[in-house]
Amino acid sequence: MKLDLEQLRELIRLLDEANLTEIEVEHDDDRIRVRRDPAAIVAAVPQSVAPTAEGAAAAAAEENGSYVTSPFVGTFYRSPSPDSDPFVEVGDEIVVGQVLCIVEAMKLMNEIEAETAGTVVEVLVENGKPVEYGDKLFRIEAT
Repeated sequence: MKLDLEQLRELIRLLDEANLTEIEVEHDDDRIRVRRDPAAIVAAVPQSVAPTAEGAAAAAAEENGSYVTSPFVGTFYRSPSPDSDPFVEVGDEIVVGQVLCIVEAMKLMNEIEAETAGTVVEVLVENGKPVEYGDKLFRIEAT
């Protein structure tokens, strides 16, 4: 597959428009992957939000751990295939870079990796359910 500069720009534009961290195109035996740092995607958060009981509970939970969030809109999968075991279970110790789940977006299977080491305390999304950008997927307690 011969890729010209305009086609590369189009892939990058699609990456930006869909808020994806990675896009991969396959044609015959050729494959090209364009990837960017997920930290480059920043969510807009309201400046002032009145505290609520639910917000206080979430803040307390966050003090005891961190959340893995979806980097884009897609479908959440806990395992690499329907008949495979989940990547992680509640209670599992995880390391940085370990695959936690897959979020399928635009027919692309994107592995979501742990950014911190710790213990999986909670799985917050049901397998096969749609997720939005920023949705909490897992709660991880640092070790």
